[in-house]
Amino acid sequence: MVVIRLSRGGARGAPFFNIVVADSRNRRDGRYIERLGFYNPVGKEGAENVRIAQERLTYWTSKGAQMSDTVAQLAKKLAKAAPAVAAA
Repeated sequence: MVVIRLSRGGARGAPFFNIVVADSRNRRDGRYIERLGFYNPVGKEGAENVRIAQERLTYWTSKGAQMSDTVAQLAKKLAKAAPAVAAA
């Protein structure tokens, strides 16, 4: 099964996550198929802390990839904020 999940990077106490498409049998930080974006939970205020390639996310979900709970929450929050950014 193909999943869309977070892959951890960064230093101890300063996590940074890549949003990746991977086979569910691979390790969390192991081999992946494609990188869709990133999530920085401890980023500075006003900086871009989440970026997801929406068209690629739609493509993979249409092919049957399952999103993890956290990635689904991030995508939903980003989609909600996107119309506000486009209107500005």
